Amino acid sequence: MKKLRKKIYMTAGYNTTSLGTGRKEFNPKKPRPGLEHYIKEAGKGVLDQIGGPEHVDESVIGNFMAARFNKQANLPGFIPYIDEGLQWKPATSVEGACGSGGLALMNGIKTVLAETADVVLALGVEVQNTVKAVYGADILAGAGWYQRRKEGHAYFFPGQFSDRAGAYYEKYGYDRARKGMARWYANAIENARLDQNAQEFQNLVKDPYTQAYSLKPNGRSFVDHLTILDCSKVSDGASAIAICSEEGLEKMGVDKKDAVEVVGWAQVIRNITNDPAELTVLETIKKASHQALESAGITVDQLGTLEVHDCFSIAGILVIEALGLAKPGEGCDFVAAGKTSHNGELPTNTTGGLIGWGHPTGATGVHQAVTIWQQLTGKAGKAQIELKADKPYGMTINMGGDDVTVIAIVYKRGE
Repeated sequence: MKKLRKKIYMTAGYNTTSLGTGRKEFNPKKPRPGLEHYIKEAGKGVLDQIGGPEHVDESVIGNFMAARFNKQANLPGFIPYIDEGLQWKPATSVEGACGSGGLALMNGIKTVLAETADVVLALGVEVQNTVKAVYGADILAGAGWYQRRKEGHAYFFPGQFSDRAGAYYEKYGYDRARKGMARWYANAIENARLDQNAQEFQNLVKDPYTQAYSLKPNGRSFVDHLTILDCSKVSDGASAIAICSEEGLEKMGVDKKDAVEVVGWAQVIRNITNDPAELTVLETIKKASHQALESAGITVDQLGTLEVHDCFSIAGILVIEALGLAKPGEGCDFVAAGKTSHNGELPTNTTGGLIGWGHPTGATGVHQAVTIWQQLTGKAGKAQIELKADKPYGMTINMGGDDVTVIAIVYKRGE
């Protein structure tokens, strides 16, 4: 992986509320905000922090399936809807399933590296609560090889990761795995309660660990090896952040200490037409995360916080192993011991991740970056963690499909 040719920063992050079941204001029978509402709110949230649209040279929007969920394509055309000052400026859209937000970040990074822009507005958005869950599952199946859709479960991606969970149970033990997965869920809920925009912010269950551990998978009502608590929810929302050069920061009047520097990254793809070589290994995430660490010139032990793609609790466990934080089959123990909790050895998904904060698919990668920016600059509010001097780095890992499209980025506070 080549070193970055110049310094790249991110600043002025903004998240809308992640709306869906679990939020008191969500009612599937009543009108709800549309795609354009979320794009405008997130984009304006960034513009208000950087002095307005005149500082933006270019925009990029990540989205997965608006053409099917919302019957709306040509999303770059909504960028000037954020503010008329963005009219006549370049804008583009990118798609890589649930990794679309990460691809928006990568597009912005590469544009600044190419020196065709000093400030890029990167935005991710998805509005998914427009169809019933089983129909939504069919739409989301487009993140896999749809030609084989009939071979999959009605709930396609829960079925895919159920297979991974089943293989993990068989290889390493059901009870150990379920304890780790229950702890992952409990951490997600506890962390979501610290962020008022999180989908599970209002979750009042007193003991989410016992709730998750006592609920057993039942293939007759859902999938064979996961429960509904192991899954991220259907979410509507958007996130945005400014990606810029040093000159861009100066132009916006933003101090480096209020930004994060991108110090390493990797973008890795595997062949979507192939089945995973090993169900208990996220091979693409393993390659991407280690390439990103190598690019940054650091080791995993120097990470102070992580944002990982826990579309399902088993995915969270497998990411921990892919990073090398635990040996194969011991990721569940690492999590069960509290090492990824808010006050643990490596605080992970500090505002709830996909299971707790929500998973508006095209927005998730950008939301991860916003969370890291908040944590490293001390802007995370009640969710703020204490970063140790010897662990000053943050990392995001955004995945599209079943370990197909992966973007991993390493950050440190600007200085």
